[in-house]
Amino acid sequence: MRNVDKTAVSILKWYERARVVKLVDTPDLGSGADGIGVRVPSFAMDSDSLRTIDVNLWIGKNRSITCRNCGRKEKKTIYCVSMTFNQEEALYDFLENAMEPFTLEEIVAYVHDTDTTRSGRLAVQIAALINVKRLAFPKGSKKWVSRRGCFEQARFVIKPSRTEIMNGILIPGHRCVPFANPLIRPKEYSFFWKKKPIRWTGMEGDPEEFYPYYTIFGEEYTPHYIAMENEDNEYAYSEREEPAVVSINTLNMSGIYRETGFVPGDRFVTKTLDWKKGCFALEKISKDIWSESDMADWFSTAENGFKKAFKILGPGVSTEEQIAYAYFLGGKRLCDIPAYSLEEFLYEKTDSIEIVPYGIETRFWFAGKEIPDSKSLLDGQRIADRTLIEDILHSKQIPVSEFVVQAYVRDALYRRDTSVENVLLRLIPSNIAQTLNLREWNILADYIAEAFAEIQPNYSLFTDKIAGPIRQNLVDLHTAVVEFAATLRKDSMNDAYLPQQVFIMLSQVQTHAANLLDELSDAEEPSEIDILAMDNAYQGMLDTYDEVRSMISDSLLAFRKSNIYLVKNGGKQKGRLLQIGIGGTDVWRRVIVPETYTLENIHHVIQKLFSWEDDLPHQFTCGAALENGSLEATVIETDVTIRELNAQRMLDVNYEYGELWNVKIIVLSPEESKEQALCVAGEKAAPPETINGPVRFRKNIFALESGTAEEKQAAKKKLGDEFDPHFFDIDQCNSILGRIQ
Repeated sequence: MRNVDKTAVSILKWYERARVVKLVDTPDLGSGADGIGVRVPSFAMDSDSLRTIDVNLWIGKNRSITCRNCGRKEKKTIYCVSMTFNQEEALYDFLENAMEPFTLEEIVAYVHDTDTTRSGRLAVQIAALINVKRLAFPKGSKKWVSRRGCFEQARFVIKPSRTEIMNGILIPGHRCVPFANPLIRPKEYSFFWKKKPIRWTGMEGDPEEFYPYYTIFGEEYTPHYIAMENEDNEYAYSEREEPAVVSINTLNMSGIYRETGFVPGDRFVTKTLDWKKGCFALEKISKDIWSESDMADWFSTAENGFKKAFKILGPGVSTEEQIAYAYFLGGKRLCDIPAYSLEEFLYEKTDSIEIVPYGIETRFWFAGKEIPDSKSLLDGQRIADRTLIEDILHSKQIPVSEFVVQAYVRDALYRRDTSVENVLLRLIPSNIAQTLNLREWNILADYIAEAFAEIQPNYSLFTDKIAGPIRQNLVDLHTAVVEFAATLRKDSMNDAYLPQQVFIMLSQVQTHAANLLDELSDAEEPSEIDILAMDNAYQGMLDTYDEVRSMISDSLLAFRKSNIYLVKNGGKQKGRLLQIGIGGTDVWRRVIVPETYTLENIHHVIQKLFSWEDDLPHQFTCGAALENGSLEATVIETDVTIRELNAQRMLDVNYEYGELWNVKIIVLSPEESKEQALCVAGEKAAPPETINGPVRFRKNIFALESGTAEEKQAAKKKLGDEFDPHFFDIDQCNSILGRIQ
């Protein structure tokens, strides 16, 4: 079965709406509050740097505040200053309707006209929200452009598959990314042919048949998007097992295909008529009307746009955000024809961009490279204008909102525990709590006491009987993840021995758990389907957390064994850590080799790492950048040493084995080495070299895990009767490496 991330309960949206935080016992702030302890870094919207600002409102206890209403000075405890609900709604309303580039002054004026309260820091807060949450694209040094302003009236290409043409349908799926409002589900789009609306129909089938039409949203989110197609799908996906049959919404295209003589290879030029409502017009273009040379300029612009987006955003919060910024940075050329469809470009044409693992999610990234791990739970966290409470927690590697703190308080009431200290120690585990100073402890304790005073009078254990258990589970999991990450950061184990992106995985579990706790922070009772989805998500997160702990345990054992082995064998010479992964698969190894090893030595190491038989021709290549920005593969002689590769900064090398296998080698950190290669980490069983490449390998894995009896038998014949795709034994691997002469 496809490796689906069951923790993906809610899609990461473009509008990452922040809730309005309440002022604690404070009057409306007047102009006298503008300068109280506010630190604002430099404000920049340069499209080349796309720097963001982080506004920290350190407004301390018992400040003297001038009330706007009566002019009287009072000493009040203020934990945060934020926009009102109406101001936030006005901000998003402005962004949804802005067609022309706008300035900060223009959007502030619009928001202020809607609601004049709490206006002292309004400009700073709006700038923070737009920049940090990337609610609009920066244009020049003083303006932004909205998604609607960037993509409305743009033209792009949809290329129907042979299956769609045969069935007389079109599946919108991810086809309209990034030209569609991400708040609108694909089933809510409207399509027009010759100014007439195209009728919707439905189609049932195995979910595996439909996943390819949603993968650009992120492979791990494809089940969620299909679940959103209708209520029956939602209930089907609320169970732990993947449903056998689902139903999706499709466009009825049979008449249009007949009318136009549509054949495989033909395309639709699609124009965004109304970005906000998701309205699109289709026009047929024959497959031979554009030559490859016609689209060469679009192709190179697209590659450059994606590379700029990766460098500026990193992995971003979602694949949709990556793509939107790639098109924005690519400019107007990417929003017009002739063009490839996004699917064609990403999955068929480009060799410099690929889907890579990002913790328990996926992202688009530079081909042959992995997304670096930050050894932090803060990875990907974007809080625009943190409150004092949030800022203290953030500084302790606990990136949560005040609403999560309130969920902890509500959980304490469910446990019949009204101790402020107990809540604080659940929220901040003991190995972190010891780093709090007295002031921070008192501020957090005061806030929790205030939350108890506000929540407890109206709390009912009876009405909380449905949400209470799942909230308690999430609190325990969240606390465990935070504590475990803190322990890992302090551990002396060499990072080389850690599994890939372990902190990214922990960060994602923490983020998912915090998001669900945020939803369970008030008295509103979730629906039955929401509870089922939350429980399913919790089980998925728990599985991931347990898997990470197990991997760390194995890594720690490997670290200790390797240290003993290096000492025993006099490991004093210089070595290098290599990351070696088979392209198109999840199979990878990390190995320490002497710097004196040549690429011919590495060839033998790779053969042993993957239990291959050296029956196919091989060569080593490295991509060299040309003046036009494209890459040209250069063959590297096999007598070149690892030391020489490092000196020439050739740190990304391809090992081409036969016509179908491409092994990616990344030269990493210097390490102490013994005379022979030593594997220190790895994952998954390697494919047999005779299975004809990664695509065929993945199909056989799927057949082995989810196919019919006949398909499983055929897969076993190809893979071997005892083949376990998840098995990797590091001791066995090192025993085999030891046989290299």
